[in-house]
Amino acid sequence: MTFLRVEGLWKRHAGQPVLRGVDLDVPSQTIVALLGASGCGKTTLLRLIAGFDAAEDGRIVMDGRVLEQPGQHVPAEQRHIGYVPQEGTLFPHLTVADNVGFGLTRAQRRAGRVEEALALTGLSGLERRYPHQISGGQQQRTALARALAPRPGLILLDEPFAALDLALRRAVCADVVALLRQNSATAILVTHDPQEAFISADIVAVMRDGLVVQCDTPATIYHRPTDAAVAELTGAAIFLPGEARDGMVTTALGALEPYDGVALAGCVTAMLRPEQISLAAPGEGTAAKLLGSVFHGDHTLVTVGVGEARLELRLAVAGRLEETLYLRVAGPCVAFGAREGGGAAGAR
Repeated sequence: MTFLRVEGLWKRHAGQPVLRGVDLDVPSQTIVALLGASGCGKTTLLRLIAGFDAAEDGRIVMDGRVLEQPGQHVPAEQRHIGYVPQEGTLFPHLTVADNVGFGLTRAQRRAGRVEEALALTGLSGLERRYPHQISGGQQQRTALARALAPRPGLILLDEPFAALDLALRRAVCADVVALLRQNSATAILVTHDPQEAFISADIVAVMRDGLVVQCDTPATIYHRPTDAAVAELTGAAIFLPGEARDGMVTTALGALEPYDGVALAGCVTAMLRPEQISLAAPGEGTAAKLLGSVFHGDHTLVTVGVGEARLELRLAVAGRLEETLYLRVAGPCVAFGAREGGGAAGAR
């Protein structure tokens, strides 16, 4: 069931459109990741949902209640939405408990909501500490506890792990997602990191130029991107020019089957993920000339030439490679129109 619905949302900054008619449905008890490059409108959309800014056009409806539409703007404090910003923005002069309780009514404090939120986020025992006395991960959990304490209908997280180093970022992200699921929360996470989006979310909404260009499960977004730009944003991709005919796409790596037997004809661009390509036994598969290789530990980055195409592959091999390699392709490709793929082959 749709809990939050965004319809045709518009917003401009300095006369320039930042959101251009955004549509988004968020089901109840679901984590949705807004994924996109800087400047695509992710944070602006989050701020409009939170009520910090007013939209110029469009509607926002949460649990059947209209929060935003032309002539109507419900203030942020009346939306019953929790918000976790990038830096956590904890008050340095307040203890962890006081930060979590900030904004709660006296009745909510007496009902033990601070203690409950601290226990939910693994912060029990740190109540009397100040932000400078706890780790970065604990600071982010404090910010989440503060957002959870009023029992909001929706939690918004604006790149909350961006300031953490990579190892801590992954660990804290996993902790926060587990807490959200434990609380059956409905949440929207803003990120520019596709791995973070895939790990965290039930649904990924890819944004570009102020629009949601694809919204689906992480697996579908990764394996079946709607265009070449989404493919590049969500992971390493190999593009090959091809000729579509009779339900197959002929490329330098042989005849490839597109997903769902997409009916295309003429010049197209086939997209593969690097892990779909592996080494075959000598004389089997497609012959490729080894142009270079770099060992990376868990994989070897191999550059090969296949016809006029130059490809970069990640292969699970170690040791010396032959000058001629034989490649096989597993699974279907995604076929884009020639104008979408840009025509050039190679890993990007």
